[in-house]
Amino acid sequence: MQQYELTVLVHPDLETEIEKTTTTLKSLVTDNGGKVLKEDSWGKKKLAYAIKKQNFAVYVYMDLELPPEAPLVISNNLNIADYSLRYLLVKVDEKERIKREESKKRSANNEEEEDNGKKY
Repeated sequence: MQQYELTVLVHPDLETEIEKTTTTLKSLVTDNGGKVLKEDSWGKKKLAYAIKKQNFAVYVYMDLELPPEAPLVISNNLNIADYSLRYLLVKVDEKERIKREESKKRSANNEEEEDNGKKY
């Protein structure tokens, strides 16, 4: 199973029902043999340009583990779903993810050392 990142721009009228939409997304993943590793709702944000005559969208982000045939099925379903304005489903590059985590740790350690070195 490969790791993927899925970001969906949900129709802004569904902001009050975002939990229902998130549940629908999760069931779409699990029905196709995948697992949701992490889920995050970024809230309603203004779009850079109008998509389907909408200037705002609710962003939903998920880390997924999917079998090889699932990304195509999920993409096909999200293309025709009413709640989805746009989506992005990308395969995670493990080397890049490890580098990113290491750089975060290094920057956190540097900030911690700077805080400890300050005199009050």
